[in-house]
Amino acid sequence: MKLIHVALACRSEQNSDRFYRDLLGLPKIRSKTIPPSLAKQIFGREEEFRVIDYADESLHFEIFVDPQRGSEQGRLEHVCLEIADLEVFLRNCRTAGAPVLQTLRDAGGLITFVSDDDGHLYEIKEQMAETTLPSE
Repeated sequence: MKLIHVALACRSEQNSDRFYRDLLGLPKIRSKTIPPSLAKQIFGREEEFRVIDYADESLHFEIFVDPQRGSEQGRLEHVCLEIADLEVFLRNCRTAGAPVLQTLRDAGGLITFVSDDDGHLYEIKEQMAETTLPSE
């Protein structure tokens, strides 16, 4: 198993820049927008979110800009894990009664989340097979 990223929420981009870029020294590598339809399916909040990635070779934070951070509305924070076999993992989750959510992204592709007994959210990605070049 491998930790892919930790997703947290900050009330503003200035707050996130101050901590993750200025204090931790992580480069701000990308920003994107999560459309309301996808946010509703995953987090239960039908609103657009700006997401900023701060990362280096060993650490990746995915920060959701959420002025309502701390409210009782749907939570955005989650941990993303890479696992070896998604099918086996999901079967084990369902057997254990852990909630599984799979939904399509607007641009295509399936996204998978599971919750633990305390409501912590985990995004699950399957480890990609390594390809090797044929030897000459």
